[in-house]
Amino acid sequence: MKLLYGLFGAALMVTFLASFVVKVKEPAMIAVVVIGVVMMVIDLWQSRNESDS
Repeated sequence: MKLLYGLFGAALMVTFLASFVVKVKEPAMIAVVVIGVVMMVIDLWQSRNESDS
């Protein structure tokens, strides 16, 4: 269940940041957003086997 909520949150985050990147179109901001999304995906991948608390 935690993975499902994590995927839902990740989808919402990517949707929000994509709209921001489309409006701003600065290469530096795009790089920051991409790094943040990659870090989010890595964290989600690492937490998929942790027990629910």
